[in-house]
Amino acid sequence: MAQVVLKHVSKSYTDDVLAVEEANLSVENREFLVIVGPSGCGKSTLLRMIAGLEEVSSGEVWIGGKLVNHIPPKDRDIAMVFQNYALYPHMTVFDNMAFGLRLRKYSRREIDQRVRDAAGTLSIEALLQRKPKELSGGERQRVAVGRAIVRKPLVFLFDEPLSNLDAKMRVQMRTEIRKLHLRLQSTMIYVTHDQTEAMTMGDRIVVMNKAIIQQVDDPLTVYEHPANRFVASFIGSPPMNFLNGKIIKVAGELFFTEGSFKLRVVEEMTSPLLAYGNKPVIFGIRPEDLYDKLFITDAPSDCIVTSTVELVEPLGAEVYLHLRIGQHALIARVGPHDRPEVNQDIDLVFDMGKAHFFDPETEAAIV
Repeated sequence: MAQVVLKHVSKSYTDDVLAVEEANLSVENREFLVIVGPSGCGKSTLLRMIAGLEEVSSGEVWIGGKLVNHIPPKDRDIAMVFQNYALYPHMTVFDNMAFGLRLRKYSRREIDQRVRDAAGTLSIEALLQRKPKELSGGERQRVAVGRAIVRKPLVFLFDEPLSNLDAKMRVQMRTEIRKLHLRLQSTMIYVTHDQTEAMTMGDRIVVMNKAIIQQVDDPLTVYEHPANRFVASFIGSPPMNFLNGKIIKVAGELFFTEGSFKLRVVEEMTSPLLAYGNKPVIFGIRPEDLYDKLFITDAPSDCIVTSTVELVEPLGAEVYLHLRIGQHALIARVGPHDRPEVNQDIDLVFDMGKAHFFDPETEAAIV
């Protein structure tokens, strides 16, 4: 079983620099887990502690049911794919892939079989006699992945492996890595700062910020039910819109109000918001949950606010509308035929069933 378990794992470089704080995480056998967060949040440090490349300051790291805190990287039965490929420039592709097996004294026949099997899996058989300088970025990344595959490790670790590729190649390679996981059925832990990679690749995703794990769940749950404002703002493109206001009660119903407008809270959200009556809250709504009333015939009046169009961004299958309501800037993601003019006023419909509310002090989700 290639399960990876972290128990209260922390990493500090000095008393003032805490890279990872009290990380508790269980990666199941054959799971594809993605760790995502902004630069400097501690995600690569967490991966390197699993690999043994960073010493754990406190806590325990378990791989395959074995405590590995004091086991060197070469004996942890893991394989790591790095951001910069880390290929030997003077060796052929075949020799780069075979290098680790030769160090472990595998037979020539076994080495040849493993390298050619991995090359076939990655469709790089024709590249085996080339050297890294003769390869494109995507081909080099395949070789780096192939070098990990030949080891047949318990766990694969990927540290931002696609960040040096262009946008089109990143899309292609993330699809290939996901297909590879389905074929190999291995445990894989993948670190990225790209939330699109996280959402499209992971069985579950771990969102980190400022050395702390913020939320661990499947991508859809993280997107639809973020644990706090940071997760809500980091996951999703364009990011969630936020408004600062307060909750008021009118004729037995709750409303979110800010400035000159108010929006009625749907019934299923009223119970947890009762404690916030006449108190500040942070209101959040995703761009796809805002609509132009011109295309919505049955929108209730208590979820409509007049807004001004500041910019229209057509993206083919969808359009981003940059809008302003008083002092607030919002983005709406609408259909390809909804293209109002700049400076035009439109009635903006808020889908209040998709609204999010956050505590202004803790920033934790209320609903």
